Amino acid sequence: MSRRKKPLFKDIEITDLGAKAKAVGHAPDGRVIFAPYLAPGDIADIQVTKKRKAYYEGKAVEIKKYATIRTQPACDYFGTCGGCKLQHIDYTHQIKYKQKEVENNLKRLGKLDLPEHIEPIMGSPEIYHYRNKMEYSFSARRWLSPDEIKSGKAIDNPEGAGFHIAGMWDKVLDIQTCHLQEEPSNDIRNAVKDFALKNKIPFFDPRHKTGLLRTLMIRNTTIGEWMVVLQVYKNDRAAIESILEHLKQKFPQITSLQYIVNEKDNDSFYDQEVILYHGRDYIEEKWEGLTYRISAKSFFQTNSAQALRMYQKVRAYTDIQPHETAYDLYTGTGSIAQFVARDAKKVVGVEAVADAIKDAKKNAELNKIHNVEFIVGDMKEVFTADFIRQHGRADVVITDPPRDGMHPKVVENLLFLAPERIVYVSCNSATQARDLALMKQDYEIVKMQPVDMFPHTHHVENIVLLKRKQN
Repeated sequence: MSRRKKPLFKDIEITDLGAKAKAVGHAPDGRVIFAPYLAPGDIADIQVTKKRKAYYEGKAVEIKKYATIRTQPACDYFGTCGGCKLQHIDYTHQIKYKQKEVENNLKRLGKLDLPEHIEPIMGSPEIYHYRNKMEYSFSARRWLSPDEIKSGKAIDNPEGAGFHIAGMWDKVLDIQTCHLQEEPSNDIRNAVKDFALKNKIPFFDPRHKTGLLRTLMIRNTTIGEWMVVLQVYKNDRAAIESILEHLKQKFPQITSLQYIVNEKDNDSFYDQEVILYHGRDYIEEKWEGLTYRISAKSFFQTNSAQALRMYQKVRAYTDIQPHETAYDLYTGTGSIAQFVARDAKKVVGVEAVADAIKDAKKNAELNKIHNVEFIVGDMKEVFTADFIRQHGRADVVITDPPRDGMHPKVVENLLFLAPERIVYVSCNSATQARDLALMKQDYEIVKMQPVDMFPHTHHVENIVLLKRKQN
């Protein structure tokens, strides 16, 4: 086969969903072929785009037969945006495949024994408008459709406000409506774009490092508070304030209006000053009588309604008693720690991000919770035998690490601590399986609850309750 010529496989039946929402079929030579935006039950002609020793990657050029589990995507940009890759599959089957992925990862990767009864995946109460945070990008060079490119015509409106196209760091897909956050999210983004175009305020050009508008972050809470943070490339006060004043007048529901001047090459603003223009420098969320203040840099679970249900499940799994101490590793802003504190003697939270710990302490003070303590530091350096001696042995440990999972040193010290119960919350069941495999000699999985926080995406959370084996 020529290196340049890639085959077209005809009438490939899609039999499963694999990692990152890629559909799975088999080529005539028996190798697996992965392709996006297909559904189990489809029969399609697939053009190979990459050939590997054990598998192919490709894309559908024609679907000959449509699967019965298909549904009509709500988004006009499905297949181009790349953000919601499962919109074409009805939600009941989306979560079915997510549960299957979690169970397969723990069984095959971790070689773990799962409990006889596994709780069915917790589906999201809302499958659209469920996000409480969206980040949009501006670009002087929007993504052009194939038809626009083929036409050869001059582009009258080259600017874009929306999402970066995968693999194109300088191109933004211009969007009118995104279905992930409730209104006025789209109205706010479109208002900034229209005002900037009307007043000739330039969009950022990442290649040439020119222009002003970089990103727009919009956050909201279930009690109706809204935060808008505009990120710009240079300190053009007149232009910045004209946009912000326009938003202030047009959207009185905005309770926090802020901006950031970021002259770096990248859009990350966690090392930048956030400047308050109007309102407060935070918004508030309320759960079960607890108040959480969320700043521009705060981490907070993105699906508020589902996060509350997940935290309730975590609390139930801990079964914490009034005489017991809990550790909350990777505590973030301390939301889980405070959620279980009312039932515990003491909760100690550990987190590497100093700003997150500041938020955690502020929220604990606001909620008059006095039996929590928050420690800042790299988990593998802080969570040691000395830490355990200083803070006392924990009866239960909650751990909610990032996608990379726990560092081996953290697992080692967790085994040294030997709590009676461990509740492991994961956003990546593959790394969770790896970590659990290191603990399976000492702990058994007694309960497991997959949770879908992000409908239409491949992401899935998983909660596991471990109990120490009796020797």
